[in-house]
Amino acid sequence: MMMRIVAAWLLTAGAAFAQCAPDRVDVRGEFGTVRFRAELATTPQDQAQGLMFRKSLPRLGSMLFIYPEAQNVSFWMRNTEIPLDIIFIDAEGRITRVHENAVPFDETPIPAGAPTLAVLEINGGLAADLGIDAGDEVRNPALPQEDAAWSCLSDSDE
Repeated sequence: MMMRIVAAWLLTAGAAFAQCAPDRVDVRGEFGTVRFRAELATTPQDQAQGLMFRKSLPRLGSMLFIYPEAQNVSFWMRNTEIPLDIIFIDAEGRITRVHENAVPFDETPIPAGAPTLAVLEINGGLAADLGIDAGDEVRNPALPQEDAAWSCLSDSDE
């Protein structure tokens, strides 16, 4: 039932995806396209805080961590009260790995496994519900646009 609701929403959202916005992250893949409301974590202070101490995250809410250059990163769930899917993104805006349902408060490192320019955190289990997987493309105006697999400079979703 949930997948049908999401599919209907994706089909009716069409034109809304044409424009990038700093507070949104678009993800597209074989499932279609989904837009998340995003909080950006671009400073070391924002990145250290992340989603720690939050009691909830809106269903299509997210936090996008952006690094100055692609690097090997690891995440953990210290002081993070809600389960998260951690999505690792390369310099071209392609998802390289999805770590599903990171366990709240677990301090075990979750490595990217590949050079990572950005990390998207969403509600735990949502990536599987939507069909988000490695190889899917991500866009946000704060990500580099020149060599992007899916650029904000484009006027369409194509």
